Amino acid sequence: MKHLYMYIKENKNRKRASRWAGIAGMTTLLFLVIISCNRDEVFEREQYKNVFALISESDNVSRKYHKLGEESTGYVAASMGGTNPTEKDIVVNLVEDNSLIDAFNKTNYDVDVTKYVLPLPKDKYDIDSYQFTIPAGKISGRLPIRIRPDGLSPDSSYFIALRVESHSAYEVNPAKSFILYRVRTKNYWAQADGNTIYNMRAKHRVLGSTSELEMPGTKIMHPVTSNKVRVMAGNESFVSDVNVFNKSAMLLEIGTDNKITITPYKNAAVTQVDGDKDFPNIFKVEDDGFKTYKTFLLRYNYKSGNTTYEIKEELRMEFDEADEKEE
Repeated sequence: MKHLYMYIKENKNRKRASRWAGIAGMTTLLFLVIISCNRDEVFEREQYKNVFALISESDNVSRKYHKLGEESTGYVAASMGGTNPTEKDIVVNLVEDNSLIDAFNKTNYDVDVTKYVLPLPKDKYDIDSYQFTIPAGKISGRLPIRIRPDGLSPDSSYFIALRVESHSAYEVNPAKSFILYRVRTKNYWAQADGNTIYNMRAKHRVLGSTSELEMPGTKIMHPVTSNKVRVMAGNESFVSDVNVFNKSAMLLEIGTDNKITITPYKNAAVTQVDGDKDFPNIFKVEDDGFKTYKTFLLRYNYKSGNTTYEIKEELRMEFDEADEKEE
């Protein structure tokens, strides 16, 4: 009997513990459901919230190229987020703030001032109004900037630094409340980013020698004016250093008839040689039926140290005419 009593008692205790465990489990589940609902509610509020941002890349830089020889218009644009359409106009006021350029330089280049981005000179642009509107029900608005790039160095980047000073409605994304509008130059033959690369097929010969050396390779081209580009002379390597440019670079001026005039960029010992039927100092666009190429055929002499080289050079770069027309 004693054993039967103990068995009944233990069985009751187990049922009681199981009941309490079930209640505790239900309480925990209810608590988790409440938390989940709260999170969903916050998420939905965030999704429905109307917030605008200035459109840029991840580093808050908007990179634009402007064609030399003309004034062109670029834009600082804003985009509106949120599920529901806006019901009010958003009037946005921007202000220039060069401290943003200082912060960018220090973050990216530290003490290497040779790489610092420069403020775009005031005579190179006009902003008629620093105010623009994102109309009610629309998702974007933009502010125009007129750019005059002539005279800018192909070796530098230039910023116009703008931030949101005020806005009339809704919210601005703090991380995207400022923008660095970067201006770099271009012409038909090159862009000033160091990425315009022509394939080189060249023949080098020491002046007076009968031995000719084939020199394949590549050359980086930079725009200087609307119809001038800069490349390294001979077989000189490209280095982003003004002293190297001054000593060893040359200018190619492309005439309206596509004839080329070769001159030193600064101090390079370069002399144009005319009369070669295979390398007649011309620029042309070639189409082989599959691809299209920009091509320079050059003939010049270049003195490096005490040696003068006779150089015949083809520079060739594939391009897509349709893509260039869309720019």
